[in-house]
Amino acid sequence: MYGMSGYDIFLSSPTMHGDEMKFVREAFDTNWVAPLGRNVDEFEKELAAYIGVGFGAALCSGTAALHLAYKWVGLRPGELVFCSDLTFSATVNPISYEGGRQVFIDSERETWNMNPAALALAFEKYPKPRAVVLVHLYGTPARIDEIRAICDAHGVPLIEDAAESLGATYRGRQTGSFGDLSVVSFNGNKIITSSGGGMLLSDDERAIVKARFWATQSRDPAPHYQHSEIGYNYRMSNVVAGIGRGQLLHLDEHIAAKKRIYFTYQGAFADLPIQMNLYLAESEPNFWLSCLTINEGCPVTPQQVMTALAGIRAESRPIWKPMHCQPVFAGCEFVTVADKPVSEDIFARGLCLPSDIKMTDADLARVIETVRDVFYV
Repeated sequence: MYGMSGYDIFLSSPTMHGDEMKFVREAFDTNWVAPLGRNVDEFEKELAAYIGVGFGAALCSGTAALHLAYKWVGLRPGELVFCSDLTFSATVNPISYEGGRQVFIDSERETWNMNPAALALAFEKYPKPRAVVLVHLYGTPARIDEIRAICDAHGVPLIEDAAESLGATYRGRQTGSFGDLSVVSFNGNKIITSSGGGMLLSDDERAIVKARFWATQSRDPAPHYQHSEIGYNYRMSNVVAGIGRGQLLHLDEHIAAKKRIYFTYQGAFADLPIQMNLYLAESEPNFWLSCLTINEGCPVTPQQVMTALAGIRAESRPIWKPMHCQPVFAGCEFVTVADKPVSEDIFARGLCLPSDIKMTDADLARVIETVRDVFYV
């Protein structure tokens, strides 16, 4: 794995513990490999209970979960969805699947997430969006109470993209429990992984029952194969769900390891002209990725730091390129309350550091020394 990847120190790779095999073996022993089975049922219950919501639908990806969330809120061609601007494209691509139009909302500096003031301005300009989709970037909770209040005041559903923030809390509540519909991801680099997969979550049982129906090709309850709606092949397999169940047992352990990495970096870089990704005092991130921005006026660039890290075979990554800067979304509106778009500035000055929980102390020390050397050449 190491030699094939080109890296010895990863950004964020899967960490298996052995418990996963117990559930996978059960799937094999009972011959419930696919399509569904006990692991899927239990994974839905266990994750929903962990987050504190009523129901979950285990799906093949977080993107599929987002797609079904947009369908559930009734998104129709030409309708608007207000979206976090600083995110991965998977958050907003499914809006286009349904023919909707994205309106991108700028970030705030305190969390890098959706700025409530910019969201309020978007409602002034376009009072009737179909939904708002909020991302908790890199595992850092957004100002969810303010954003929820704005959505409620306008009677607009909130879709909470907690793909990167599983296990993070805001005012003691798990992210993924604030949205009318919420989404988590188990992609290979997430805080826990099932190799792939995601889950749609809600306290509205009707939404989850409908999502499961759509996700299994919208097969009607008839003795023959009958379909009254367009459906999708979106359900999670019983084997994949077994991996997820085993991983969930170690989620808190993974968060503790990620937190240690973040604070080690923060202490080691305290005298450098950089700032680690910020978070609110009332929140507790899951510290999925440790990121930094280089202070304005400093001659060092993010690319120089990433090049130096690549030289020791350590994987790093640029910050997500804002969605309003993506060629595919060139015609979409962008709303900001800043003189200079905050999302663009974070992208220009930032990078994601190696955040793999399998890094040894020696690995972490090498990364720190390499970064520091760039600033003291």
